Amino acid sequence: MYTLKKSLGQHFLKDETVSQKIVEALLNEKPERLLEIGPGGGALTKYLLKIEGIDFKAIELDEEKVQYLYKQYPAIQDKLIHTDFLKAVKPFEEAFTVVGNFPYNISSQIMFKILDWKEEVPRIIGMFQKEVAQRIAARHGNKTYGILSVLIQAFYDTTYLFDVPPESFNPPPKVMSGVIELRLRHDFPEMKSQRHFFNLVKTAFNQRRKMLRNAVKPLFPPEALQDEIFNLRAEQLSVEDFAALTFKMQ
Repeated sequence: MYTLKKSLGQHFLKDETVSQKIVEALLNEKPERLLEIGPGGGALTKYLLKIEGIDFKAIELDEEKVQYLYKQYPAIQDKLIHTDFLKAVKPFEEAFTVVGNFPYNISSQIMFKILDWKEEVPRIIGMFQKEVAQRIAARHGNKTYGILSVLIQAFYDTTYLFDVPPESFNPPPKVMSGVIELRLRHDFPEMKSQRHFFNLVKTAFNQRRKMLRNAVKPLFPPEALQDEIFNLRAEQLSVEDFAALTFKMQ
């Protein structure tokens, strides 16, 4: 078998019903190319390998899990990439779907990496710690709405699919989990540049308790800060509000 590594945030899915629900959601729109991030012990992989007519690949960092997967699922032999996803190069030249029970300790970093590839990743189905899943899907005005919500929702429509309880994993995490689906938007909000947008959003939420005017003051000329929108706090602005404000930045 294999050992669990806390340093890699490993909690392995053991509930077959949950695995099947994720695969069913995935097959609502069968992908041509599919990347699984962090197959671990193969809870999803064993089902994904059976999907006919797709180009499937998986990325796994843990050497022990790589060897386990080779032995347990020989069909994965030429489909497994042994590397750190955060340092990986794009596994396909053409568009591909992403699926995974994402390691909770790097799930936000995984999403930011996927954002770099967004033009080639039209769809994602991922399991996260429930709090992170809710944050990704949160709308403005909600207390969980933050950097992750805005940066992802600017480019993806998000849908919260279902909860996954701790007992579905080995070892059980201390928190609930949640599965969400993201679909690439066809109508990205207009912005001065992605760099300006990311800088504005991160600066605004880094001091989210402050009025926007005080939180982002260095980014704007004094006259722009007279607009009434700067009387609000970051969580009160929509994705489109942030995008529109980039045109007034210095």
